[in-house]
Amino acid sequence: MKKTFLAYITFILICSTVTTFAQQRRFGLGVILGEPTGLSAKLFVSPTTAYDFGLGWSMGGDRIDHYDGRYDGGSRVHFHMDYLWHWFDAIRASEPLPLYTGIGARINTGAGYDNSAGLRGVFGIAWMPHLPPIDIFLELVPTLQVIPSTGFGMDAGLGIRYFFGSSAVQMRPKA
Repeated sequence: MKKTFLAYITFILICSTVTTFAQQRRFGLGVILGEPTGLSAKLFVSPTTAYDFGLGWSMGGDRIDHYDGRYDGGSRVHFHMDYLWHWFDAIRASEPLPLYTGIGARINTGAGYDNSAGLRGVFGIAWMPHLPPIDIFLELVPTLQVIPSTGFGMDAGLGIRYFFGSSAVQMRPKA
């Protein structure tokens, strides 16, 4: 299961990189701290929409309300993929401060979360300075676990990503 999971993650990252060159390299890679802590990637597919990926780990605490699985308090691996919509005009500032929302899914494995899957709703804000081509983001993510049992949880993260081959200015609509 873990080898298949890692192969799937590698395949997605390779496909994202290939697509990046076709999309004027609007691909960012960085880190996220919180729940989960790990790698974060974002691929803009239009001036206001993007795919968001995360691969991380967690070191304790059951964050799903009413979870009745075999949770053992150990570390676990977390993978998520979301589709995001950005509102660049929501906050007027000298540099872009888009609000964004999205939907997606996540998989957790380890610490009694083996084969755990859930749906995610994403609410966040990003700061995208003109230079360097980065974004610094803060997001809250309510999660509904659906497999193997249902329960509600909340993820949250603070992160930074570097965008390869393009500036942050190119990623927003022209005024």
